[in-house]
Amino acid sequence: MLKVHSVESLGTYDGPGIRLVYFLQGCNFKCLYCANADTIALKGGSATSVEEILKMAENQRPFFGKKGGVTFSGGEPLVQARALVPVLKALKAHGFHICIDTNGSIFNDDVREALEYVDIVLLDIKHMDDQWHHKITGNGNTHTLELAAYLREKNIPVWLRYVLVPGYTNQPEALHALGKHFAGYENVEKLEIQPYHELGAHKYEYMGWNYQLKETPMNTPEQLEQARHLLSAYFREVVVN
Repeated sequence: MLKVHSVESLGTYDGPGIRLVYFLQGCNFKCLYCANADTIALKGGSATSVEEILKMAENQRPFFGKKGGVTFSGGEPLVQARALVPVLKALKAHGFHICIDTNGSIFNDDVREALEYVDIVLLDIKHMDDQWHHKITGNGNTHTLELAAYLREKNIPVWLRYVLVPGYTNQPEALHALGKHFAGYENVEKLEIQPYHELGAHKYEYMGWNYQLKETPMNTPEQLEQARHLLSAYFREVVVN
């Protein structure tokens, strides 16, 4: 049984085409700008069976078209990799396109097995510098880069995601480091720049946590375009979500 926080139908930002998106409970990161802070705790969520997920996917199949399918996000879906494997097996057996949205920080045998049934991975890169990464998430980036290398080895398609946070992740040297590291990854189809926002701030307040980025400004259009232009030198496609 998967612990599901929430479900979104007709999602358009979580992989190719129209998606049925399952946001799973639990995450081992605590990002300063997390929009889904209520998914971080390992406890909680609704126990959901393989049969329930498969039934909902079948009901929504007519909307998926040629590119759409099912996405597992979070939280961090690979926290539940062992429970996720039978779900992915069932979906793949019924011909569904499967996407995983992950921070890449969990890399073990359960994750390797899960990835056998995945068509594309949305890999969230928080920062290329390990110290900055730890400051932003509370953890280092070693496992994320190891998983990225494994995805390259297995030639699993990847869309990179990078949140552009003024003063934290938008340094030119950080963007160049990101580009240089992944420039040779043929399995990386594109990079999605995600503008910083405060949509999760109220959840921090509700949960009694201190939102540390209260004074951080939104991105200007110029900043987003500068980042897109810089990174376009390294990737086949760069988009601003």
